[in-house]
Amino acid sequence: MKALCFYEHGELDVLRYDDVPDPEPGPGEVLVRVRACALNHLDVWVRRGWPGLKLEMPHWTGADVAGEIAALGEGVTGWEIGQRVVVDPGISTREDEFTRRGEHSLSPGYVILGEQIRGGQAEYVAVPASNLMPIPEGWDFPQAAAPLLVSLTAWRMLIHRAQLRAGESVLIVGAGGGVNSMAIQIAKLAGATVYALTSTEEKMQRAKELGADVVLNYREDPQWSKTLYKMTDRRGVDVVVDNVGRATLAQSMRAVARGGRIVIVGNTSGPHAEIDIRFIFGKQISLIGSTMGTHQDFRDVMNLVWAGKLKPVVDRVMPLSEGKRAFEILERGEQFGKIVLVP
Repeated sequence: MKALCFYEHGELDVLRYDDVPDPEPGPGEVLVRVRACALNHLDVWVRRGWPGLKLEMPHWTGADVAGEIAALGEGVTGWEIGQRVVVDPGISTREDEFTRRGEHSLSPGYVILGEQIRGGQAEYVAVPASNLMPIPEGWDFPQAAAPLLVSLTAWRMLIHRAQLRAGESVLIVGAGGGVNSMAIQIAKLAGATVYALTSTEEKMQRAKELGADVVLNYREDPQWSKTLYKMTDRRGVDVVVDNVGRATLAQSMRAVARGGRIVIVGNTSGPHAEIDIRFIFGKQISLIGSTMGTHQDFRDVMNLVWAGKLKPVVDRVMPLSEGKRAFEILERGEQFGKIVLVP
């Protein structure tokens, strides 16, 4: 089969659209023919690599898979060949203290499709049958693939980790990314007042269409934390979603209210940030990390998607063979929402 793969870690030049071995479903697994796979910044980080990440090469990323069941592994029941499905990208490989209390993503045995194991940027992928969810009628494959990882991530970080409540206020730093385009919708659905930051007039308008009450252009207003502070009568916001990291965390700490929470699920501008600790104890700020979610979280948030209460945000659909070009767009931040690849 064909895959968008790499044989060594590096930048865009290491990507190859190449022939790789077909996967085979093991016991309890199914083989999915991939019809659409959305991109995430996670794909970029995995390709670049980090100390301790050891992958079987060639490797291909891709957490967001929508497709059709092509084969059933030993012992799989309740599914049919040809059935249209999406895949929960968080895979539990063992039972431990964390999974027993329903905190799957805290378990050392929790892996993400496309990160520790080969993913969906290929023609086929083998996954546990327990990670499947049917696609309802009326949904095409790119629409179904787009919200998977980002909805799960945004749901856990806002609802479970930040414990967002109706009547609170939320700042989404960088509204154009996949996680944050869903975070705007989830925060609004939860009854919050939503502030958002983005970089162009077009993205500002799209953020408003998703439900943001106030949108600021951080390029035109580089001191956006001061603007936000004044807009909230010198109070700040209850929750800040900051997945940018080094470039924005200092301002996020100024923009958050006393006793507020900053939730982090990524670091698109770099992993190392300098923090003024006085803000943490002086304002009694909580810095909260979050990653992925439980299998029930996935089903809960996807049922909201299927019901039309959360809308997938698809920027564009491109052939898998043009994957390198798609990653160029992603890494330059030109998209709003998800870029989806189609084998």
